[in-house]
Amino acid sequence: MATIAVLGTGLLGAAFAENLISKGHTVRVWNRTRQKLAPLVEKGAMAAADPAECVRGADRVHLVLSEDTAVDDVVEQLRPGLGDGVPVVDFSTNLPAKVLARFERLRAAGVRYVSSPVFMAPKHARTGTGLIVMSGPQADDEELRPALEEMTGKFWYLGERVDLAAIYKLAGNSFFFAVTAALGDTLALGRANGVDESVMMELFQEFKPGSGLHTVHERIATACDGTPSFEMTMAHKDARLTKEASGAEHLLVLPAVIAGMERAIDNGDGGADFAAFAKG
Repeated sequence: MATIAVLGTGLLGAAFAENLISKGHTVRVWNRTRQKLAPLVEKGAMAAADPAECVRGADRVHLVLSEDTAVDDVVEQLRPGLGDGVPVVDFSTNLPAKVLARFERLRAAGVRYVSSPVFMAPKHARTGTGLIVMSGPQADDEELRPALEEMTGKFWYLGERVDLAAIYKLAGNSFFFAVTAALGDTLALGRANGVDESVMMELFQEFKPGSGLHTVHERIATACDGTPSFEMTMAHKDARLTKEASGAEHLLVLPAVIAGMERAIDNGDGGADFAAFAKG
């Protein structure tokens, strides 16, 4: 069993701490808001007064913080207590450029910073499911994989490009946000036409747009080549009809799609495949 420091005990960080405690590890916790530590102490964690105390003697350190500013601040505070070579594994969602700059700065100073964002809700962190990604030196993958696999349903090492995990994290979240908004538009169309949400959702039992993302990517890449299978002008018409059929319902995604198609048509791509509007 290991001694593990968890800094940042919001919903996700607390769930990670509970997972580690349940596996028999010695878990030290720190949070800027001290009241959040009490439930974890009741479960067996040890509360630290400050970040340096939290990491002193730890075999591994996990950061579960809001974003870059908090990460930089906490790392500076913990450094006086950090042992040589102890990995500081950052589960936070950060800007890729700042992750790369932080990695280079801290590694040069002898701090073993590791970017490893997560695709998890608290329930996944608590039960050891979900996805953890990592990018950076291969030696980090080889050493840390067993420990991180214990914390997740899937661990994915992306290679040595340090900022790639941070890029993937933002891309995955943004896609999820967009899909959520698009589904909101679909349900709005149903409401405007007196169709219950459960009935609208039956559409996706047969029509499964998410299963062909790689095909969509190919379509975007070749949208202005050859004969289109769905012309931009026709797709714009369908999008316009959908907006009209939604009446007074507030739509989140479709207006932006229509605007993108209109820009593409104005640029002379009206006869191209509709996916050309997504080329940017």
